[in-house]
Amino acid sequence: MRLLIVSATSLEIKPLLTELGKGRTLQNHVTRYKYRNFQVDILVTGVGMVPTAVFTSIVLAKYSYDAVINAGICGSFNRVIPIGKVLNINTDCLPETGAEDGEHFLSIIDLKLLDQDEFPFFGGKLINDSVFDSSLINGLLISTGVTVNTVHGNEQSIAVFLSRHHVDVESMEGAAFMYSCKLRHARFIQIRSVSNYIEDRDVSKWNIPLAVQTLNHFLLDLLNE
Repeated sequence: MRLLIVSATSLEIKPLLTELGKGRTLQNHVTRYKYRNFQVDILVTGVGMVPTAVFTSIVLAKYSYDAVINAGICGSFNRVIPIGKVLNINTDCLPETGAEDGEHFLSIIDLKLLDQDEFPFFGGKLINDSVFDSSLINGLLISTGVTVNTVHGNEQSIAVFLSRHHVDVESMEGAAFMYSCKLRHARFIQIRSVSNYIEDRDVSKWNIPLAVQTLNHFLLDLLNE
């Protein structure tokens, strides 16, 4: 079994890296490990959509994998979801791509620059239809995400955003990862753990250590499954 795990930062998967031990450095930010019966490649892309899309695409073009996992933390608009909860983000999109028209926002679909069902989009969204024979994966809470260049941290802008988009969480890489995987017809999953609620920015309320702990606990359980 050949796996690729993609993360924006090594911080988010540090416990996993510790468990995997010594690896062999390849090209394009990839390190290869041997774990039980798995070849596990770790790709640390850097933060944001551009490096995630570029490096994920390069690596998927160079190597073949049975499954690709995006692992990271996220902020949640949905306060029903507990901090530290591990999620399967099966729908994502790029809500910032478009144009301002006075007080209104026009998406690239509104601007007729993209058809809402043009591959790899469906209804203007990226939807994961990959199937995994895993009780752990199938037991995850399925959630909807958005991918942004600027994470929200202002009450007014959050309210405006949520009036247009009814989603659970946001990240800075998810849709870019999904876009790359769908173009390569790879079997993939975006797994994220909630580190904070999205509100007026107050990092004292965040719990990144808990989010990292639960995320990596899930990843290790998945490898052992």
